[in-house]
Amino acid sequence: MVSIKDIAKQAGMSPSTVSRVVNGKKYVNPAKRDKILKLIEETGYVPNNAARSMVLRRSFTVGIVVPDTFNMFQRQLFSIIERHLYSFGYHTLFFFVKFDGSSEEEFLNRVRSEKLDGIIMLHEIQGNRFYDYITRTKLPIVTATFSRSQISSIHVNEEQASFDGVSHLINLGHRKINMITGREFSFGRQRTEGFFHALESMGIDRDETRVVFVKHYTAEFGMYGMRELLLRNKDFSAIFAATDELAIGAIRVLRDEGLRVPEDVSVVGFDDIEISDFYLPRLTTIRQPLDEIGGQAALILHRHICGANGAIAELLLPYKLIIRESTAIPISGKSWI
Repeated sequence: MVSIKDIAKQAGMSPSTVSRVVNGKKYVNPAKRDKILKLIEETGYVPNNAARSMVLRRSFTVGIVVPDTFNMFQRQLFSIIERHLYSFGYHTLFFFVKFDGSSEEEFLNRVRSEKLDGIIMLHEIQGNRFYDYITRTKLPIVTATFSRSQISSIHVNEEQASFDGVSHLINLGHRKINMITGREFSFGRQRTEGFFHALESMGIDRDETRVVFVKHYTAEFGMYGMRELLLRNKDFSAIFAATDELAIGAIRVLRDEGLRVPEDVSVVGFDDIEISDFYLPRLTTIRQPLDEIGGQAALILHRHICGANGAIAELLLPYKLIIRESTAIPISGKSWI
């Protein structure tokens, strides 16, 4: 088992310096603190929480807030965050929250009743009462995959990433492109704007009927959205979906209707969840850097809790367009249109 002395030896510092970082004490050179935190993460050092709790009067428990729909992307991200938090010696508590006022009020009451050292949010709380509580109590908090004023955040440029995904379809020659998305949560709205901006940049008129809004960003609602688009019209050659799960649901319906992907319809998703590279056809998508989002969320929160580098930070991470088998050049004269 790794000890403080082992960390100190690798860092070339004294055990007392490492102990000050582990116990959240101030007056440690920032460069030394960062080196020690990195070694703690790499070695998997786990402090004795019971002893530390008594000395520091902390619970070493972090709350992770997720929507009650909790999709594949969030499951992967939660697992990464939990692993990194564990390396810093924290336990985690789940908070499942619905997108409504009563659920958010219940969540706030639970936060008040728990002894938390900090919170990582994968779900956007809408009500101001929660944020008033955070401000008043100075409870450390980090948002992952979205941003909010006066709170440290880690995310990608959702609108630009969406723009690039749709531009890929346009560059292949598609002009009649539909979208499945949602109105809830800022990422859905931002990805929708990126969709329209990409079309407008190529002189394609903004046509609201080419977008269907669904309640949740899951495969089931991807199926619902695809059926709705087919009822509206069949004059399209490509689909851009706000999440991979929506894209997978859309592909299922297209296949049920006898349409081939990508020969008849090209499909682009967003997130690059694990199944996207195994689903057939393998899904073209926007990859979010999950490992970095999760690792940075845990690290920044830990620094806030320890009082180190406590300034609010917005970390904008790079994304990547992953081109696979679900997109191709449109075939002219398709009989299904």
